[in-house]
Amino acid sequence: MDRAGFPREFIWGTATAAYQVEGAAAEGGRLPSIWDTFSRVPGAIADGSTGDVADDHYHRFGEDVALMADLGMDAYRFSLGWPRIQPEGRGGVNQAGIDFYRRLADALLEQGLTPWATLYHWDLPQSLEDAGGWLERDTALRFAEYTALAVDGLRDVVSHWITLNEPWCSAFLGYASGHHAPGRQQGTRSARAAHHLLLAHGLGLDEIRRRSPEATAGITLNLYSVRAASDSAEDVDAARRIDGLSNRLFLDPVLRGHYPNDVLEDLGEGAWFADNASTADLAAISAPIDFLGVNFYSRHTVAGAPADHAQTTDAAGFEAHPAAPSAYPGSESVAFVGTDASRTQMGWEIHPDALVEVLEMAAERAPGLPLYITENGSAYEDVVEPDGSVADWERTDYLRLHIDACGEAIRRGLPLRGYFAWSLIDNFEWAWGYTRRFGIVRVDYETQQRTPKQSGLWFARFLGGRLGQSAESAAVSGRE
Repeated sequence: MDRAGFPREFIWGTATAAYQVEGAAAEGGRLPSIWDTFSRVPGAIADGSTGDVADDHYHRFGEDVALMADLGMDAYRFSLGWPRIQPEGRGGVNQAGIDFYRRLADALLEQGLTPWATLYHWDLPQSLEDAGGWLERDTALRFAEYTALAVDGLRDVVSHWITLNEPWCSAFLGYASGHHAPGRQQGTRSARAAHHLLLAHGLGLDEIRRRSPEATAGITLNLYSVRAASDSAEDVDAARRIDGLSNRLFLDPVLRGHYPNDVLEDLGEGAWFADNASTADLAAISAPIDFLGVNFYSRHTVAGAPADHAQTTDAAGFEAHPAAPSAYPGSESVAFVGTDASRTQMGWEIHPDALVEVLEMAAERAPGLPLYITENGSAYEDVVEPDGSVADWERTDYLRLHIDACGEAIRRGLPLRGYFAWSLIDNFEWAWGYTRRFGIVRVDYETQQRTPKQSGLWFARFLGGRLGQSAESAAVSGRE
């Protein structure tokens, strides 16, 4: 199994996010984001940690870029820190922030890697949250201004833009369950944050189009295959509800120009959307995109009667959200049901076939639209061997299975154009802190030493990267 089995133009990459890896939280003019604030709330982060240092990617990006090149990657998906580029969330640009991302992009280009920049990966400037955050329409307008600053500063070195990463998480984990920053519990009002996030996407997309017309631009959504636990009316309706909140509430406005009425009715927010989600808003949200990014991790199996499934109900795979209904406002009667599938350390069930299903879901709504897996990965408890190596065979198998699923999607004629593994390096895993490792490269948080894991070496062999070739040579020498 190697990249030769995929189209020659297929893009292989890896991904990170600013707050999770950069560190340097108070350097270069950067001011606090909602995650700086949230991570200091007692009990909010599993190990009481913050992203103040994280992987020190801010100072070590040259080493990390060299690693990506040695692994054989074509591209690197990273996010821009909004509070690094526009610290107050309004006003002029912080040139030191732009300069950092220019240095990063230049280093990538010098190594033959294509920069893919995500404008928003959850690090809202704290000053905007103080003014109401994503529950306020003004935040979408501020995002458009920020996008203009970022594109003006980087358009000659970045030609691939993603407006938002996983607005579901920003809206519902941030404003419904409160398990992510900013930690607010607003119930069904959190759907208003979802609209303002999508409006920000549309307004940001317009800024990209006007300022860098040759660039390609899209949005990344976290999509889930959702199945009913049985064919009972209650379970089928539960699947409808969760599919609506996880998938259709975001796919339909972006790709079809309207919100699903049944979801708004479930939320009890139909009147607010009728008054506030104008035709102009929906036109902006549904403006043509060049690609759709899909973050894929698992499948949901759901039932409509929690009491009947008490022994198999769990967090269903969302980070730090033990009370599943709180992250699905309006669906308090739904239970997430476990199956006999294998699970990662996060408790997320492994269903590679569901990756194909979510791509089919997207392709059905927008036939021919290029699709990219912009995140896919797994957390396991890595064991460092006496020689310093990390034999993470479970993660290696996870990669194999999901890359094979990508091949199956292409064989079915789906317009899949690339795959970005999550993540390059272990990092601050949001509400889990440093207790979960997703990297194909291990980070020793005390020394910041980087060590490619078995999964990374396997991926390098798959891609034909230098690290893969050296690992294969070492294996041959050992056998001899």
